[in-house]
Amino acid sequence: MGLLLALTITASAQPAFVYPPPNAWQPTAAYVTQGQDEPGYRNWAMATPRNEYAVKNFNNYLVTYGVGGIVPTWQLLRTATAWQRCGAQPFEVPPTYEWPNVVQTLRYIRDYVIPAVGRVEPVSAYRNPLLNVCAGGAPESAHKHYSAIDLVPLSPTTREKLMHTLCTVHARHGQPYGVGLGFYAFLRFHVDTTKYRRWGADPDSATCPPIIRPEDVASVYQPPQPVVVTPAPSPVPAADPLAPTPPVTTPSDSSPPLKH
Repeated sequence: MGLLLALTITASAQPAFVYPPPNAWQPTAAYVTQGQDEPGYRNWAMATPRNEYAVKNFNNYLVTYGVGGIVPTWQLLRTATAWQRCGAQPFEVPPTYEWPNVVQTLRYIRDYVIPAVGRVEPVSAYRNPLLNVCAGGAPESAHKHYSAIDLVPLSPTTREKLMHTLCTVHARHGQPYGVGLGFYAFLRFHVDTTKYRRWGADPDSATCPPIIRPEDVASVYQPPQPVVVTPAPSPVPAADPLAPTPPVTTPSDSSPPLKH
């Protein structure tokens, strides 16, 4: 059965979408907009046979390398949270030569992240270079090479507890995997397997200090810095060429003699 037919059957079997109560736990609400949710994915996948074919091949690749089903495959195709502002697609299958990069990241998520914090949902993964620039990603962001996944925990927690738990795991197991761990607003966090480093946590924390070497700066997100405007110096008024020349004063005869 083709993916298109499977998606159609799945869509018809699903109940109508019901918005959760206002006080319900909605960890992805700040990051996933309409169009990048599951109904949006179905619309994107069925929009063209090319999308259907690419998704099927990508899913088979994940299964072949033992990382299928760790998280729903369609969530791994989310691009940037700012996709609408940037005029980009909500989902994208990365180029095939980038697929190997996500395998190690998914293994770390399976082996250490999920056992520590419970189920997680990807909210951003591959970002092509143009979208990465528009979305404000780091110049050498691991998202450009599909090594990075931004996630949110699906179990209720606090930002402080999440950082403490993930930093403890990262300190113990991150280096062998070459894991980069970053924290963003609210409960969103970043995992990649490009290089061992850490950012976005409280810089004064004894349990979760940043680990950023000078050569790592281009690969981690840096919050925008306030623009400091230095007032321009007041212009010096130009001399009036028509103004009279002041008289030159010469010593008079009554001036005291110069001392030698």
